[in-house]
Amino acid sequence: MLHYRSFGEGETLVFLHGFLESSTMWSYLPLKEIQRHCVLIDLPGHGESILTDASEIPSIRFMAQQVLDVLNELSITQFSIVGHSLGAYVGLELCQLAPCQKLIFLNSNCWSDDEQKRRDRLRVADLVYKAKQHFIREAIPGLFGRPAYFQEEINELVKEANHMSSDAIAYAALAMRERTDYTEEVIANPMKYVFIHGELDKLVSSEQLTSQLPGIRVHLLPNAGHMSHMESSEEVFELLKKES
Repeated sequence: MLHYRSFGEGETLVFLHGFLESSTMWSYLPLKEIQRHCVLIDLPGHGESILTDASEIPSIRFMAQQVLDVLNELSITQFSIVGHSLGAYVGLELCQLAPCQKLIFLNSNCWSDDEQKRRDRLRVADLVYKAKQHFIREAIPGLFGRPAYFQEEINELVKEANHMSSDAIAYAALAMRERTDYTEEVIANPMKYVFIHGELDKLVSSEQLTSQLPGIRVHLLPNAGHMSHMESSEEVFELLKKES
C-alpha cells in the first residue's frame, strides 16, 4: 500500500505530486483551509512509498492502480484530483479506472511525449545509474522560472530527491515515456479538466496548452515556472478553492 496522509471533511480531493517529489510538496499550500477531505499520496518509489512493480515495462497505469488501492482502502468512491506534472499523468490514468469528478492539472499536460522527449527520458533512465546526484542537482533548478529566488527550496528538493533509488527514478522516467495521449478525452470533457500553469514553465509550453486545448480552462500564472505551488502559492491556492 502506498504511503498517504488524510485530513479534513467534505468532498474528497486527491493530491498527486510530481517526478522526484513527494506529498511534502503540498506543504506550501494551506490545504487545511480548503474545507475538503484531502488525501495526499506518495507515488510508487517516491517519498515513503516503495516501488513494487517488477514488470519489464514501467507503467503510469500501474501507479494509478496503486492510488486506486488507497482510495478503496479508505472506501472513497467519489473524488477529484489535483496532479502536479507526473501526478496529473497518473490522475488521467486513474480517471480511466474510476469515476473521477474533476482533474486539475498543475504544470502538466495531457499528450504523449514527442520523439525528442522520449529520447530524453531514456537518457535520464541511463544517467541515474551512473550519476544520480549529478542529475538531480542539474535537473531541479531548471524547474523554477527564477531559480535564484528559490535557493532554499531547491536545496530541500535536491535533498529529498537524493533519497530516491536509481530504480525508482528510472522507472518513473520510462513510465512517463510510455504514457497514453489523452488530448481527445480532455477536449471532449471541458467541464472535467482544468489547467493551472506557469507562463515561465520550461517543461510544458503555455502556448502549446492554450493552442492545443480549445475550450479548456487554462489559468496562466505570469511569475511561475514548473513549480507554481512554490512560486505563486497564493494564486494556486485561490484557484484550487475556486476550481475544486
